[in-house]
Amino acid sequence: MGSLFLEGLVLQASLIFALGAQNLFVLEAGLQRRHHLTVSFVCFFCDFIMIMLGVAGAATLFAKFPEFKIGIGILGVSFLFTYGVSKIFAKPETAPEASSKIIETSLKRSIILAATFSILNPHAYLDAFILIGGFSTKYDSLNDRLILGSGAAFYSGLWFVLLSSFSSKMKPFLNQPVRMQKVMAIAGLALVILSGKLGMDVVNWIKMEFHHELAVSILQYPMPPGNMFTSILF
Repeated sequence: MGSLFLEGLVLQASLIFALGAQNLFVLEAGLQRRHHLTVSFVCFFCDFIMIMLGVAGAATLFAKFPEFKIGIGILGVSFLFTYGVSKIFAKPETAPEASSKIIETSLKRSIILAATFSILNPHAYLDAFILIGGFSTKYDSLNDRLILGSGAAFYSGLWFVLLSSFSSKMKPFLNQPVRMQKVMAIAGLALVILSGKLGMDVVNWIKMEFHHELAVSILQYPMPPGNMFTSILF
């Protein structure tokens, strides 16, 4: 049991280190100290659900319904590009949010954004469903696969908490609005670049699906009977 949990933990550790949109948003929340622990929990919860679904066999969704992955990808491109551009051209904040209403709205916004960054990320589905879920298929027992998934999900939560907590320690060095604006602009540029990369992936997925459907239609096209070829040749 312990070895399965550790195996899942190491597997997720090898996947989550990549600089993705979700990690960038957690980093941003920590730098601004805006509900960064709540953001970490929301991202962990979304990852937990996807990983558990993946080890339970949800990878068949991608195999049977490739349109699902393409649709998530298109929405993800639009969201990442829009959010990234808004960060690039955002004005420096000169006054703290004082009213409880604004703080409450900011909390809601942080939760919604954290969920959106997690859900509208087709690569997260590929990691959870295909890589982790596919890796877990070497174990016949569902209980074993769930233990492995628990290890992967545990590391995901640990990573987000450490990332947001570490970045929050950088707040004193970025307490000037202009400095924070520059950091956010760099993060926004990274998100725009990621949206372009994701867009190219989506285009490739669409091409693959088109070629697959074309090949299937050719194979299913009714062929003339053999005696027709005989009459033509002879």
